[in-house]
Amino acid sequence: MSIWLLFKKWFHSRLFKLSGRNIALLFVLYALISWVLLHFAGEKQLTHDLSAFIYFLVVTASTVGYGDYSPQSALGRWIVILFVIPGGLSLFAALLGNIASVAVEYWRAGILGKRRVKLENHILLLGWNGQRTMNLIRMLQHEETGKRPIILCSRSDIENPLPGEIEFVRVNSYTDDREMQKTSYTEASCIVVDNLEDDITLSAALYCANKNPAAHLLAYFNDESLSQLLSRHCPNVECIPAVGAEMLAKAAVDPGSSALHQELLASTQGMTQYSTIYPNYLATTSVQPIFNYMKAQHQATLIAIDCGEGIKLNPDLQSTVSSGAKLFYIADERIDDFKWQELA
Repeated sequence: MSIWLLFKKWFHSRLFKLSGRNIALLFVLYALISWVLLHFAGEKQLTHDLSAFIYFLVVTASTVGYGDYSPQSALGRWIVILFVIPGGLSLFAALLGNIASVAVEYWRAGILGKRRVKLENHILLLGWNGQRTMNLIRMLQHEETGKRPIILCSRSDIENPLPGEIEFVRVNSYTDDREMQKTSYTEASCIVVDNLEDDITLSAALYCANKNPAAHLLAYFNDESLSQLLSRHCPNVECIPAVGAEMLAKAAVDPGSSALHQELLASTQGMTQYSTIYPNYLATTSVQPIFNYMKAQHQATLIAIDCGEGIKLNPDLQSTVSSGAKLFYIADERIDDFKWQELA
């Protein structure tokens, strides 16, 4: 009796667990029983050829019913009525249910951040700060439409805030190799680290700088001392300090400054600050022809240059601009069609 109970328990646990393997086994059993019953009923036309039998079984079981193959005897018709059609419908329903379940699980894994994302040349955001992160994502989407995809990676217990628009990965640690591999962090072209805790930002930035030194790495800090510490250890990391106090002081002295700064930082509307590179194929020139060209042709204003010695804000018109220099300007939208040959 105990052996029968064990077998019954095993049978129920295996049979009614609709895995792909079990459905395949049930289909083989269903086809075998159908063939034996139809052969016993004398339906030679249906059972003499394997391909014809499988074709008849699928067409009949799915209730498509083309009619080119059908049982000729009364017993054969009863076998189709009582076994072939009900069994086939049950198997088709189980198969479709299994496929739907797999699809839902796959989609749900993406929403919960459990799925590995395989991307290249993407922007990786490490950290979740609620609405601030949402604003950051929206501005990046405005700038990167059709260019680089975005992956949000968070330690917080959240779901993908923008399913279908960005990818999402949830981890327990930003310094765990196995978990971070789900973000394809070694293939990212830009990594932005922004957490509520500066110590987590520091450790995540150091980890990413070591694992992906080619990426453009940015880290936002509330504590300026940690920002300076990271800059000393990783000079290539662009540290973004908190500017709340500075903006407050500036607005107190020059009313309206905070609105101006917000306008310059926002990339979704109005005049915004951008940057571009002065081409390597052009000869060294001065600020004046570049300033005049930007203003006349694109209604853009050159506000700073960086020739490798740091940013020079509001440079003198006679200042030298060498090949490969970075140019900072203000415009309504990013300008991708500078015709630099007009300066040659």
